[in-house]
Amino acid sequence: MTLFQQKINFSQLITGLVILFSGALVYIVDRPPEQTLFVNNGILKISLYQTLPNLFGTLGNSLPDFTHVFAFIMITAGLISCSSKGYILISTLWFITDSLFEIGQKFSTTATELIPGWFHSIPFLKNTPFFFQTGTFDWLDLAAILTGSVSAYLTIHIMAQKEKPLK
Repeated sequence: MTLFQQKINFSQLITGLVILFSGALVYIVDRPPEQTLFVNNGILKISLYQTLPNLFGTLGNSLPDFTHVFAFIMITAGLISCSSKGYILISTLWFITDSLFEIGQKFSTTATELIPGWFHSIPFLKNTPFFFQTGTFDWLDLAAILTGSVSAYLTIHIMAQKEKPLK
């Protein structure tokens, strides 16, 4: 049995994209545009900040951490389509990645020094130092990352059970 297969699971992929979009709504509606690269520097000015009422309240403080890790686990799992061990690996690696970014906000000077110079030549990576320098570490964000990782892993298994043909 191989860890990774060549089949795309569209239900996982679409679930991940929907969750990713819902997390992006926090930045579009509830946060000032200058705090978010894709809102402030995007081709389209999509900020609805102070145009619509705050949709997410205090939940919006950590919701992006939950949705980001959940969505990227689902998208990765959908694109790779793997065995149970592969899903554990995907969930664990995304948990570690998101957690390191959150912890990097606590130790912003060190995190910024670790960023390779070539990041500045890639448009969506060049603002990585800004993320660490202006971000705020929060234990609730780490809890949201853990919850999102576990929730995505469980969702994958629930979806896999529903997709199995009945005998």
